[in-house]
Amino acid sequence: MTGFDILAALVTLAAVFAWINYRFVKLPTTIGVMVIALVSSLALVAMEHLGFRIGTRFTPIFTTIDFNGTLLNGMLGALLFAGALHLDIGDLLAQKGVITALATLGVVLSTVIVGFGARLIFGWLGFEVPIAYALLFGALISPTDPIAVGAILKTAGVPKSLETKITGESLFNDGIGVVMFIVLYEIATGAAEPTARHVSAVLAEEVVGGVAYGAVVGWIVYRMLKSVDNYQVEILITLALVTGGYALAHRLHVSGPLAMVVAGLLIGNHGRALAMSSRTRERLDAFWELIDEFLNAVLFVLIGIEVLLLELQTRYVIAALLIIPLALFARWASAGTVVSAMRRARPFSPHAVKVLTWSGLRGGISVALALSIPAGPPRALLLTATYVVVCFSIIGQGLTIGPYARRLYGDAT
Repeated sequence: MTGFDILAALVTLAAVFAWINYRFVKLPTTIGVMVIALVSSLALVAMEHLGFRIGTRFTPIFTTIDFNGTLLNGMLGALLFAGALHLDIGDLLAQKGVITALATLGVVLSTVIVGFGARLIFGWLGFEVPIAYALLFGALISPTDPIAVGAILKTAGVPKSLETKITGESLFNDGIGVVMFIVLYEIATGAAEPTARHVSAVLAEEVVGGVAYGAVVGWIVYRMLKSVDNYQVEILITLALVTGGYALAHRLHVSGPLAMVVAGLLIGNHGRALAMSSRTRERLDAFWELIDEFLNAVLFVLIGIEVLLLELQTRYVIAALLIIPLALFARWASAGTVVSAMRRARPFSPHAVKVLTWSGLRGGISVALALSIPAGPPRALLLTATYVVVCFSIIGQGLTIGPYARRLYGDAT
């Protein structure tokens, strides 16, 4: 099948599953689409075990999809830009200390807790997983996914200040998590020595470079937008920023995710206020909201059908189920450490740690990073564990965070 055929299949499935969900299942769109895709995929797997070879006709189609490249080097830039476009930069700056601490210290603490905890669980079940690979797993499962979080928080009903912290953290810890994964990947595969100098150099190049690059390209696009008053041209310019800007960031070896977040914040605040007419703002908002919904639907279909690529061995699934409480504990401990350390200097909403823990959804980025782990004995185990944690996170936590928040805050939300 050609690339266009695969894209056509994914878009068609997303549309059909979204229609089924809207008419019959009535879950939030992204979760409903993923659940239907997951159930359909598991049904194909079950039929294979019963002797019906229907799944063998479909599996080769989806095995040709480069999930890692499609998400990390294709969809992610647009999704992050769209997510940052409507955030109030003033609200983010008011919470900058907490967001920075959660996105950096929180990710590091969670990576260490999950890494060493997973090593113990895997060893207890008889799996030999090197500590470098266990920490690599900790790095890919620790960041909260901005795509999943953004889709869920729209209806969760948490206090505004806490929602800003959660959303801001999810946008920035994604970039930090990817950088940590890159560093640990090089160490695990022997491509680099685990020295403080090397780690610092990668962090400086990817993180600092990504933020600076995002500010520069965002400012250039802002000046371009200010010089014209034509919504078709202005939408095209922002689309070029996301596609060309993200591709260039990859070539320059700076963090594309962080660059798109910074550029999105700049265009969404200064650009929308100072460089666009009301008509352009309306059309631009509608365009990027549609892009966000469309890509979310396709992404969650991809997540659902990825189960076709897993080796669903019993011991793998048992290990994955044991990782779920470990991942939740790591999130609770890392968020709790940050909040406890900063509570003396600033107020926090009641139940902040509880909500931060339960709203810390993992998503497609974790699956994409797991799929990039090189072939070898740990890969199938780590991929299965990642997929099970992501499915529990999106379905279990995603469907309950709203009721949980309403129970905690009542009418205050």
